[in-house]
Amino acid sequence: MFKKAKVMYIHTISPMHVGSGSDLGIVDMPIQREGHTNFPKIEGSSLKGSLREAFELKGRTDVDVLIKTYMSFGYDESNAPSAIEQAFPEKSDKEFAGALGFSDARILLFPVKSAKGIFAWVTCPMVLNKFVKDLKISDNEQDFKIKENTITNDSKINIDNNSVIVEEYQISIKKDNNTQAIAEFLATELNNEEIKEKLIILSNDDFKDFVTLSTEVITRTKIDNKTGVVATGALFTEEYLPCETVMYSLALASHTMTKVTQIQNFNTDDEVMDFFTSTVPKTLQIGGNATIGKGIVSIVIGGSHGN
Repeated sequence: MFKKAKVMYIHTISPMHVGSGSDLGIVDMPIQREGHTNFPKIEGSSLKGSLREAFELKGRTDVDVLIKTYMSFGYDESNAPSAIEQAFPEKSDKEFAGALGFSDARILLFPVKSAKGIFAWVTCPMVLNKFVKDLKISDNEQDFKIKENTITNDSKINIDNNSVIVEEYQISIKKDNNTQAIAEFLATELNNEEIKEKLIILSNDDFKDFVTLSTEVITRTKIDNKTGVVATGALFTEEYLPCETVMYSLALASHTMTKVTQIQNFNTDDEVMDFFTSTVPKTLQIGGNATIGKGIVSIVIGGSHGN
């Protein structure tokens, strides 16, 4: 059972495809989505795998980091280097659960084209209410009263006093101090002042339409070197979350569960969480198509306030 939790924000720098496999729908390779809302998500297992790879990369030059990575993420016999074999010599040493866990990453802010200000971030009460509940689990608890159809007081994407235009839609809005408070909190958490000027809270139904219909769908091909044309069966479509999407996950820490902890002085949930927050990279690659620059994200730990 986890004892400590922190919010981890995931801000896409390049379009990200964390796939759910092939599909018989319009898009051949869709992104992962929640079954009950159809909102985009990243499975905790996909996120954990990407983080583990980044931690193991740091561990190539620091044995202490490598050993703590195996304690935190669990023992992986298939890729264990000699330093790990020496640190966990007995079979019984290798049979333990990792001390770190990760919840599924949920959507928080979704970017859409705006008539002014280039783009806006949209969210909705359902997303924010779930976010508030998750914040209460973590150690940077906040609480907001959330109302539908509100916009920040100092927004620069106002078309007039009553509406904004995003994508091809004109949306009726009202200015609200509550949204301002949410925008200021998120701007501080993500160290991004633009959020104060670009946040719109839509109705749940309108938000669902945007995250369903306004993702990027890219057609990909493979050229046959002999003929110079598309290879047979090599034309397919892939769905991506666009740049500037913001998601969040909970990083969950418990005490380590192997006797090696006594050697490394690495046992409590506080030590595990401190290791995670001090070692997690600021930039990470998540999902497929890494060789063409997809899935590059920035990572921000909640409560750090840009430090």
